[in-house]
Amino acid sequence: MPKSVYKTPEGEAEIRALYAEALAELGLPYESLRVGTRLGDTHVLALGPEYGPPAVFLPGGNALNPTCLTWFLPLAERHRIYAPDIVGQPGLSAQTRPSSKGNGHAFWMEDVLDEVGLHGPVPLVGISYGAGIGIRTMGLAPERVSRTALVSPAGIATGPFLRILLEIGVPTLLYRLRPTEERLIRAAMPLFTEPEDPAFTPAVRQLGVALRHLRLDADLPRTATEEELRGFRGPVAVFASEDDAFFPAREVLPRAREIFPNLALAEILEGCRHVPSKEALALVNERILAFLAGPDETSSGETWP
Repeated sequence: MPKSVYKTPEGEAEIRALYAEALAELGLPYESLRVGTRLGDTHVLALGPEYGPPAVFLPGGNALNPTCLTWFLPLAERHRIYAPDIVGQPGLSAQTRPSSKGNGHAFWMEDVLDEVGLHGPVPLVGISYGAGIGIRTMGLAPERVSRTALVSPAGIATGPFLRILLEIGVPTLLYRLRPTEERLIRAAMPLFTEPEDPAFTPAVRQLGVALRHLRLDADLPRTATEEELRGFRGPVAVFASEDDAFFPAREVLPRAREIFPNLALAEILEGCRHVPSKEALALVNERILAFLAGPDETSSGETWP
């Protein structure tokens, strides 16, 4: 029996209540699926046109799947989106946490694809931790992935440890020691480009609950190597934020050009932190929709305001 990712039953109940609230705010009809995997039962949200071309969405870590999904809902206008709650993360899936040193997440992803009936290659869209899982899947099972769009991605390169410690670690610790609204905003500022925007209010509130009640998962999917990804030939799009303390564009994009044999898009989100602004996300969605529908094209990298 895996150790609970929640500190207390009361904390688990509060996070599950927020999950139900986030589902109610999706604003689109959805199916709630439950599938078996080698790492335990997995809850999957399915939405968008029933017979639309499929795509898989992988959310961030220590975050709620339906809230991350709201930032990418334009994709569901054309595609049948399958969005699993990642195992070992807050949500409705099993609480097993695979180690970043192995391929547990990729094996889990294979099982999810099989169980929802996606047996051929399918596009993956991931943000942060979820993007890192997408990269692991590309390396272990390249035949299961047709193309991949990665936003603020883990698994490519990380920012300086001291910056992460000072900008994210210290405010997070201070909030956990004495939770106040002011300290929550300070903890959210390095993560969200627009924490004050109503579009991100649920995510900021969920951050506070997670910091208080969740055993945070700091074991990010490991950094990929050229050798691991040599077998994947599908096109890749990478959207990296300029001011992301975790995965800054200046570190991520040069490394992406080295490890992905077919990097089709390499975009800098100027002035954005880990979770991009509402405006930037709108442009990211436009780019991803075109990328999912379009031919393999290379880009030397562009910038957005």
